Amino acid sequence: MTATPSQPYSPMVVRARRPPCRSRRPSGAALRDTLTLVGLPLLAVLALPAAFAGGGTRRWFGGRAESQRAEAQAAKDDAAAAFYELDTAQRDLRISIETIAAVDSSPAARRAVTDFEALGRRIDEVSRQYIGAVDAHDLDRDDLEASAASRARTELTAARTELGRVKQELDRFAEGLGPLLGKAETQLARLAPAVERARQALLAASNALDAARGSGLEANDLATRLAALGPELTRLNQGAGQHGVPQTLERAERVTREAEAVRAEAERLPERAAEIAHRLVSLRTRAQALTTRTEQVEPVLSELRRRFTAACWQDLQHVPDQAAESVRQAERKLAEAQTARDEQRWPDATSLLSTVRALLNATDEAVSAAGDRLHRLNAVQKDPQQEIERTRFAIRDAQRLAMAGRNTPDSRHARPLDEAVARLERAITTLEGRHPDYWHFLTETEAVRQTVAGVVTRIREERGSGH
Repeated sequence: MTATPSQPYSPMVVRARRPPCRSRRPSGAALRDTLTLVGLPLLAVLALPAAFAGGGTRRWFGGRAESQRAEAQAAKDDAAAAFYELDTAQRDLRISIETIAAVDSSPAARRAVTDFEALGRRIDEVSRQYIGAVDAHDLDRDDLEASAASRARTELTAARTELGRVKQELDRFAEGLGPLLGKAETQLARLAPAVERARQALLAASNALDAARGSGLEANDLATRLAALGPELTRLNQGAGQHGVPQTLERAERVTREAEAVRAEAERLPERAAEIAHRLVSLRTRAQALTTRTEQVEPVLSELRRRFTAACWQDLQHVPDQAAESVRQAERKLAEAQTARDEQRWPDATSLLSTVRALLNATDEAVSAAGDRLHRLNAVQKDPQQEIERTRFAIRDAQRLAMAGRNTPDSRHARPLDEAVARLERAITTLEGRHPDYWHFLTETEAVRQTVAGVVTRIREERGSGH
């Protein structure tokens, strides 16, 4: 049954040695040849008793012995059929086990393989019992006694019963393999399409790279990435038998992803080159404009120094120098980006342009801060009451929200709102005197509004959640 060195018989050997269902009765032609050899004339052959009419040579000794022989022969045929069914089921199940073992390395799969091996040893045992019973009794003997035929029937019937019992065990085991086998077959079904997708993805990437190079772009980095996938394609072509089904599936999916990424970048390369060229021009123009704006910061600072206290402008003193240095640094990075673009080092060019953009954004904010400061200080100097009323309105709106549907406000909301009122009053007092600190006043009112906004947000969140 199972192909192990210790097994003395195989199903094919058993069937070849003694077919289970046919007696050894010579044909009429064979009988004539035999009788001719011993010297009987053909006419004597024709005069033989009718016992030879059917071509048989067995002598008949009585009804009981022949009845026992027939029953033993039927038991032998039944046992042979059971043996064949068990052998076929084991062979079929071995294919399923090999499929699972090739795909699945989980503990459940390893346990299934171990259990199948144990069943194989049990099958070997009952197979030896069956083969021993067959070999122990020659049911074709002419002088077979009734007692011998009865023993043969008993032993062959017992062998058939054991074969059937083990077949039931094998069937139950096969039913339990359903989930594991389904999973394994699913992975096997995915294998060929996955490998084919990987091959097609590599081909598409290669074609896209050729097209990019045909337009004058080198794309050396993409060519290097694509070349690195060559060994992976070799492993895919070697097959899952050498590398395993799960590993081959994972490799095919990875190759597909990487090849598709190379293809997408190669197809986008002409557009990317044009985009980088456009960004170079745009950022260079912006840097030039910021150079002009930076030169205008100093006059703004002069006016701030002349009209307002030091607290209103001293944090802006460094803006002109820092802005000029940031613009110079941005221009150096732009030159490096241009070189990278000319050398078709696209990732380097993109990274450098991102650095330039960040530098110019920071410079823009710093330069704008001086002008915004002068504008806000002019507005509050002319009419501080507008800023005060704006802040008081925010506080009153928050207080109404805190009291909505309540007789008394929640202390978690009332306390910060009360503190906001007090803080606003203290900020108003800083406007008194000959040299008011307008910037401190503006920062305080802004802070009060932020605090009030935070209270409003908490109230709405709590009511929205049902608290």
